[in-house]
Amino acid sequence: MFEGQPKGLFALALANTGERFGYYTMLAVFALFLRANYGLSPALAGTIYSAFLMLVYFFPLIGGIMADKFGFGRMVTTGILIMFAGYLLLSVPLGGDSVALVVMLAALLLIGFGTGLFKGNLQVMVGDLYNDPKYADKRDAGFSIFYMAINIGALFAPTAAIKIKEYAETALGYSSNDAYHFSFAVACASLILSIAIYYLFRSTFRHTEGGKKKAAAADTAPVEELSKEETKQRIVALCLVFAVVIFFWMAFHQNGLSLTYFADEFTAQSAEGLQAMCFNVWNLVAVIFIVYALFSLFQSKTSKGKTISVIVIIAAIAFLCLQYDPETGVTVSAPIFQQFNPFYVVALTPVSMAIFGALAAKGKEPSAPRKIAYGMIVAAIAYALMAFGSFGLPMPQTTMGADGNPVAVHVADVTPNLLILVYLVLTFGELLLSPMGISFVSKVAPPKYKGMMMGGWFVATAIGNQLVVVGGLLWGAVPLWVCWSVFLGVCLVAAIFMFAMMKRLEKVC
Repeated sequence: MFEGQPKGLFALALANTGERFGYYTMLAVFALFLRANYGLSPALAGTIYSAFLMLVYFFPLIGGIMADKFGFGRMVTTGILIMFAGYLLLSVPLGGDSVALVVMLAALLLIGFGTGLFKGNLQVMVGDLYNDPKYADKRDAGFSIFYMAINIGALFAPTAAIKIKEYAETALGYSSNDAYHFSFAVACASLILSIAIYYLFRSTFRHTEGGKKKAAAADTAPVEELSKEETKQRIVALCLVFAVVIFFWMAFHQNGLSLTYFADEFTAQSAEGLQAMCFNVWNLVAVIFIVYALFSLFQSKTSKGKTISVIVIIAAIAFLCLQYDPETGVTVSAPIFQQFNPFYVVALTPVSMAIFGALAAKGKEPSAPRKIAYGMIVAAIAYALMAFGSFGLPMPQTTMGADGNPVAVHVADVTPNLLILVYLVLTFGELLLSPMGISFVSKVAPPKYKGMMMGGWFVATAIGNQLVVVGGLLWGAVPLWVCWSVFLGVCLVAAIFMFAMMKRLEKVC
C-alpha cells in the first residue's frame, strides 16, 4: 500500500501526525475540563466545545483564500506558530473564575485560527503531489495513508491526556482541575516536533508550497483551464457534498461530547480479562502490528520479507499473551474510549484499501460520492446501536459538589463493549467518507480555487461541528434513546439526499 507513493506524502503526513497528537490530547479531556473547572452545565459546556470545533474547521476557508494569494507553505508555518501560542496560553492554570474563562476563550480562538492556516493548506499540498501523472492513480490511496497518519497521533492522545493528568495530581500535587492544563501543554511539545519534521524533509514537497515567486520559477505543467460552465458544475457538485457531510460530522463528533458523557455517567468504570486489555494502548499497537504484518506476509515477494513478517506476528502475539491476566482489572476513564476510533482507522485502513483495490481491479470500485453516501448509512447504524443499547436507562443526573458546582452522577454500568462496538461502526463510516471526501475535493476543485474549495470542505465540517451542540442540549432533556435517534435520523436523511444527487455528482468525477 505504501509502494509508488511520492516521498513528500510521508513527510507531510508525519508533520500532521505531530500536530494532531497535540490537538486530540487536548480534545480528549476538554469537555470534562469545562464542566469540572468552570462548573458549566452539559449544554453550556457543549456550546463552547462545539463552537471551538466550528472555529477549527471554519478558519481553513480563510486560510485557503490567503494561501491562494501568499502560498500554502507560508500559511502552514504561520499556522503552527499561532497554534503554539494558543496551546501555551491554555496550558497555564489560572483557576475557574471569569478571567480564567476569558483567557481560555482567547486561547481557543488562537488555536482555531492557527489550525485554519495549517490543516487545509497542508492537505492541498498533499493533493498537489498527485498532479504528477505518474502518481495520479494513487491519489485515493495516498489520502488514505495520510488520514491513517493523522490517526496514529490521535491513537496515543487519550492515554497521554489521562497519564499526564494523573502524574500532575499524584507526583506534582496539583488539584484535579489544575492538572488538566498539563494535558494541554502536551500540544506545545507536539507542535515543535511537527515543525521540525516539516523543515527537515521540506525538499520532498517544496514544489507544492505555492506562492507567486515559486509558481513563476517552478518547472511544472501549465494549470488546467476550465470553461465557466465546467467550473460551475464542479463547484455545485462540491457544495452538494459539503451539504451532506455537515450531518456526518454533527453525528461523528459526538465522540467528544454526548458519547463521552455516556462513557462518564452510564458506562462501567472497570474492566477485567480480555476486555481490560482493550484499554491499554500498547495492546492496540500490537494488534496493529499483527494486521500490517499479515498484509506484508501475503504481499511480500521475497522470503526475507515473509520471514520478517512472521517474526513480527509471533512477537506481537507473544506480547499480548504476556499481557493477559483474567484476574487483573483496570479502571476505565471516560476519555480513554476516544482511542478506539483512531485505533480502528489505523488498523482498518489497509483492509479498506485492499477491498477497494480489488474492486478497482474488477472495474467495480464505487465512486467517491457513492462511498460518502454509504458512509452516512453506516453512521446511522452506529446510532441505531446506541439507541437500542440505551432503552430503559434512567435520565442523566447531577448533584452539587463541595465547591457548589453541579457534578455529574454515575447512574449505570453499561458494558464498555457497547461504545467499543459503536466506535468501530462509526469508523467504518468515517473511512468511507472523510479521506474519500478530501480526495474528491482535491481532484474536482477548479485549479484556480483549490485552496478555497478545500476551505469549503472544512466550512461544512465547521457547521457540522457547531451542530454538535445538539448532543449537549439533548443531554438530560430527553431519554437517551431519543437523543441517539436524532443523529440516526439526520444521517439517514443525508444519505437519501446524496443518492438522489448521485448522477450529478458522478458526472464531474
